[in-house]
Amino acid sequence: MNSYENTFITKGDLGDSDSKKILEKYETIISKNSGKVLKIQEWGLRSLTHKIRNSRKGFYFHIKFDGVGKTIEELEKAEKIDESLLRFLTVKVKKHDLETNFFKKRED
Repeated sequence: MNSYENTFITKGDLGDSDSKKILEKYETIISKNSGKVLKIQEWGLRSLTHKIRNSRKGFYFHIKFDGVGKTIEELEKAEKIDESLLRFLTVKVKKHDLETNFFKKRED
């Protein structure tokens, strides 16, 4: 099994329940296709540098998982046809860093 990270951006006007459904959908796809989800991070609503499909903001989600080629194939096939996603990116990594949270919420 290889290690992967998948980041996707959903439309900013989706509700919390819709965002949770989308996240569960991709978690299920990974699990059903010989993958194992290790960590899920919700980076929250962020401004985009330029408009994507008339959206200026989007919710960012990051999934760290182990999988095989079929896992990536099925995950990206589902992401390509999902109208609620603005962008997605899957990268292969040598080793997962499960400790660092790059976008943790600041406490003022």
